[in-house]
Amino acid sequence: MVIRMAIYFIGLGLYDEKDITLKGLEIARKCDLIFAEFYTSLLAGTRMERIEELIGKPIRQLSREEVELHFEEIVLNEAKYKDVAFLTAGDPMVATTHSDLRIRAKEMGIESYVIHAPSIYSAIAITGLHIYKFGKSTTVAYPEKNWFPTSHYDVIRENKERGLHTMLFLDIKAEQNRYMTANEAMEILLQVEEMKKQGVFTPDTLVVVLARAGSLKPMLKAGYVRDMIKEDFGRQPHVMVVPGRLHIVEAEYLVAFANAPEEIVET
Repeated sequence: MVIRMAIYFIGLGLYDEKDITLKGLEIARKCDLIFAEFYTSLLAGTRMERIEELIGKPIRQLSREEVELHFEEIVLNEAKYKDVAFLTAGDPMVATTHSDLRIRAKEMGIESYVIHAPSIYSAIAITGLHIYKFGKSTTVAYPEKNWFPTSHYDVIRENKERGLHTMLFLDIKAEQNRYMTANEAMEILLQVEEMKKQGVFTPDTLVVVLARAGSLKPMLKAGYVRDMIKEDFGRQPHVMVVPGRLHIVEAEYLVAFANAPEEIVET
């Protein structure tokens, strides 16, 4: 039963409108107003119209500026007197932004609830890499005119030193309809390698690319950067992993399901 004067952070899952949980769907249908944002992630297998049709109510999609700067006036002020749903791709609490939004709701005396859904943090297990061997995750961001971020390179180095895998999220510029590909991420990291020359990310680095996670036929491919950078991974979203020290089962899985070079089993 929906409690009055509350905001519900509801995850939509990874790929299409069918990834929402039954609990999330039931609560969304009972809410008075529904908002959504898609600048932190992308649902490649659906459209807003199909989500609205499933829930049976109109959805107001918010921009990054509206969420980060005007969430109180647009959403939380409504949640004082109505049941409000805030839909996000993946799991609602994975993005740091959403944690901040929940804090703001609490400061305003508004009850908030979280309805989880499939996340890339669980879906990455389809790579066969052991979840407990992942270190800190990081994002490969698009360089700007006067800004060339390199922190993602340092995270890979630190994880490698500990034998851990690194999951790389790829930049999203939703307002520009621009979603980074794994190929672009590899090019950026090779540029950083040229700058730092620490041997962290070279043409001989093994990488794993997962595209369209959550679909029945996600694309999974592993290989060396020199070969992978030429591959066509299809439509976004893409996520990339730089493996650390491989267990024999991880290596065998990558060969069997990601067409990785068989030599990684021997090494």
